[in-house]
Amino acid sequence: MRCVIARFPFELTKIGVLEAMKGIKPEPGTGEFVTIGRRNYPVMQVGQVITRQDRRDFSAGEVTRAMAKLGFTCRTLPEAAPVQVQEDAVQRASAMLGEPAAPAAPAPFTPTPPTA
Repeated sequence: MRCVIARFPFELTKIGVLEAMKGIKPEPGTGEFVTIGRRNYPVMQVGQVITRQDRRDFSAGEVTRAMAKLGFTCRTLPEAAPVQVQEDAVQRASAMLGEPAAPAAPAPFTPTPPTA
């Protein structure tokens, strides 16, 4: 299928896109994604791979339209929930015990008279 991306015509096929993306690890991120095989790829990563152009040369909309015409599922993924870091045993025990108490003020120094 003929698709125009960044003012250049490309002859794209579904099999050609699958072959081009084979062995490429999806980048993490949010926004618009294309499902190719069982993986969700960012639209701009797919555009860069299939056109061999810089990502600044085309828009996500151009790539999304082309991928949708080829039959790929295009969608926007929501922002990922923040990952909670597990506390280790020392941090958990410290939290249960609370903050250390302020050190007691030292007793004032009083000299003792010398004994004879």
